[in-house]
Amino acid sequence: MNIEQIVFYFFAASVLLSAFMVVFIKNMVRSIFLFFVTLFSMAGLFVFALADFIAVTQLIVYVGGMLVLMIFAFLLSSKTILNKSEVKESNLLGLHHIPGLFIALLFFLILFITIYQANPDQLSWVNNSENVIQVNDNTIHFIGVNLMTRYLIPFEIISVLLMMALIGASHLARREKKI
Repeated sequence: MNIEQIVFYFFAASVLLSAFMVVFIKNMVRSIFLFFVTLFSMAGLFVFALADFIAVTQLIVYVGGMLVLMIFAFLLSSKTILNKSEVKESNLLGLHHIPGLFIALLFFLILFITIYQANPDQLSWVNNSENVIQVNDNTIHFIGVNLMTRYLIPFEIISVLLMMALIGASHLARREKKI
């Protein structure tokens, strides 16, 4: 096992472990910090995939932007919301979790069937030797052209999603007026 594999497995384990802990830790401050670790480790994995532009974008947009937005929402939230989230005790498999678990399992089943039917190992564009990215390729040019032509609709959907996150954070930060 060489040093590249060790670093890759370190980043992969860091992503999986910190993402798992983000979901299950009840302390909001630790959860936000672990989300930062998850996003930063994902940027490290993008570097190993020779996607340097996406790694830098990951750091700037998500680590720099979304995380700061989450921290401001946390800092501006009222103390009663924070106390309610810390006191709430619930077991992992309660009756109120059944619809969410059902939807998650259904989504996983659909995803698995789709990947199985697509047979990704036999796709011609995957096996094509021209799809191998070299270290000296100008990937930013190709990403820009594809982003503004082929992937314009997903790009706009992501911008709407970020706007919804901004509106949600400002709604969380708004304090209720007492009459």
